[in-house]
Amino acid sequence: MTGEQDRLVPQDWQRGPRYGGAYTFARCPASRDLSRTDVAIVGVPMDMAVMYRSGARFGPRAIRDASGQLRPHHWEPDKIEPPFDKLRVIDYGDIEVFPGYIEQSLDHVRAELAPIVAAGVFPLVLGGDHSTTLPALRAAAARHGRLSLVHFDAHPDFWPGTPERPYHHGTVFRRASEEGLIDPAASVQVGIRGSISAAIIPEARAAGFHLITAEEFARRGVSATLEDIHRIARGPVYVSLDIDSVDPAFAPGTGTPEVAGLTSREIVALVRGLRGLPLAAFDIVEVAPAYDSSEITALLAANLVYEFLLALADGRR
Repeated sequence: MTGEQDRLVPQDWQRGPRYGGAYTFARCPASRDLSRTDVAIVGVPMDMAVMYRSGARFGPRAIRDASGQLRPHHWEPDKIEPPFDKLRVIDYGDIEVFPGYIEQSLDHVRAELAPIVAAGVFPLVLGGDHSTTLPALRAAAARHGRLSLVHFDAHPDFWPGTPERPYHHGTVFRRASEEGLIDPAASVQVGIRGSISAAIIPEARAAGFHLITAEEFARRGVSATLEDIHRIARGPVYVSLDIDSVDPAFAPGTGTPEVAGLTSREIVALVRGLRGLPLAAFDIVEVAPAYDSSEITALLAANLVYEFLLALADGRR
């Protein structure tokens, strides 16, 4: 950066219709110049690892499209600055993946994210199914070391897989734990529920994860859950947000919906409460627009990305 005139900034939100212009998140500049940014928003349109309904490959596009509803204002009335006043944010575009080839795609995504992380740029990843998280964890851990995980999901994603087929979107955190990418004892999983999860919850807890089921969350609430997160996640912190952590009444557009989940208000409050953590990376995954209703899932996901940017900007202040 040579000065403020060299700063990449989003297009003026009051110029032109919101449905026109560059196809980027919240009109952030499309760029791959890592020397001029603090945060790179990266799409990973990959869903060949799903076990039920596909379609999350279209998630990055849907989230970017829904971000046309956003305006660059702070949600707190006494704060008028948007995150873009504190953070230089670019839309890095999508990373190429290879449909049908999981291992090659995972390796390529890691290799593409590695220089972003190595440059000291914060990666904000738009998935894709939850297998997207594994290469992002590999890239982040290569720079930061063993990570704390803050994980919002209906499922622990701790299934063992098999030696012949070790990768699908439900094996992510088993692989990450085995590879030493995350420290389960310094990690929190929130919103776990459903008959799918019931069989694997004991194994996740036995591995050391602090697992808060949706029922436990409903009894304890947002504040107590955030206290646990700030106490346990000793950092650096990787945040992974599966949109199916939210009840399908608020987020139907996902591949493995589970009833009795978090409300949209609760997940927004949880993301806002991440301020103050030593954040290292963030992803939002499993948005499948083919199953959405009036784009409410994509709209929630776009707002959660914006809320996270506000939390990140507050930490950088």
